[in-house]
Amino acid sequence: MATPSTPGQETLVIGAAKTTLRDFYHLFLRVRWSLAIAAIVVAYLLINTLFAIVYLYVGGVENARTDSFFDAFCFSVETMGTIGYGAMYPKSQGANLVMIVESVSSLIITAVATGLVFAKFSRSSARVAFSENPVIALMDGHPTLMLRVGNERGNFILEATIRVSIVRTERTIEGVTFYRMYDLRLARERSPAMTRSWTIIHTIDPDSPLFGATPESMAKDEVELIATLVGIDDTSMQTVHARKRYVDSQIVWGARHADILSEEPNGRIIIDMRKFHSLIPTKPSDSFPYPRVTGDADGVSDAPASLEASLKG
Repeated sequence: MATPSTPGQETLVIGAAKTTLRDFYHLFLRVRWSLAIAAIVVAYLLINTLFAIVYLYVGGVENARTDSFFDAFCFSVETMGTIGYGAMYPKSQGANLVMIVESVSSLIITAVATGLVFAKFSRSSARVAFSENPVIALMDGHPTLMLRVGNERGNFILEATIRVSIVRTERTIEGVTFYRMYDLRLARERSPAMTRSWTIIHTIDPDSPLFGATPESMAKDEVELIATLVGIDDTSMQTVHARKRYVDSQIVWGARHADILSEEPNGRIIIDMRKFHSLIPTKPSDSFPYPRVTGDADGVSDAPASLEASLKG
C-alpha cells in the first residue's frame, strides 16, 4: 500500500545558509540506508587512502614493496581494522608513529560510525499511508472534506493526533500577494489507538475557510492541503510522525472513499486494504452538482481517471 509522491511537491530553496558538518548527523538520519552505508564505506576507504599515502612518504613498513600504493593501503586497512596478519609491520620510528596515530583514529572512527548506525537503526519511523485523493462530498446534507489515513504496520499508534491545514493565495487590501494558512476544524482529531484506517472529516460550514469554494476557485487560489499526524508507536514507545501534502488538482469533488470494513456471518471483521485508495462517486444534487458529468457521459471534470471509469461503469 504505497503512497505516491505528491505532484509539484519539490521546493527550490535559494539563498539559504550553507550546510555545515554539524548538520551531517541529521542528514545521515534522513537518507535511506543504502546511501548511509555507502557514505560510511567511502569515508573508510578515503581515510585508509590518506594513511597509505603517508606510509608511502614515510616508508619503514617491513615486507611492503617499494613505492607500492597497494601494499601501503593494505597495511593501513590491517592497522585500522586491527587485523594484524604479521606479514607487514612497521620497523622505522616514522612508520610506528603513523601507526599510533592511525590506531587512535580508528578507535574514534569506529565509535562514531557505530553511534551513527545505532542512532539510525533505533530511530522509530512511521509507516503511515494517506489516501491518494482527498474527497469533497455531501455528508448529512453538508459538503464535507474527507481523507483517509492508516497505519501500514499491524500495531497501534497510540494517542494519534492529526492536523489538517490549507494554504491558499490571497491578495491583501494593499495589493500584496500573501500565502495564508488556515487550520481546519475536524470532527475528530485524536484517535486513542489508530490502526489500519481512519477517515478524517471536515464539515464545510459557514465557519470553514473552504465555505463557498469550488474546483475553479481552488485552482485559482492554488489551494494546498497539508495533513500532519503525530502519535506514539506502541511497540517502540517512541513518537512517530507523518506528513502528506495535496494540491488542488488531487481533490476529488463528488466522491467518497470505498468501504474497507465488512463483517462475516460469524462476526469476524474483514479489512480489505486493497480498497484503501478506491473512490465511489456520489449522486449529484442541485445544491452540490458534483461529480460533473457531460451530457453524453463521455467524461468527468474535477475527477481522476479512476473515478471517471467508475462513473462510466
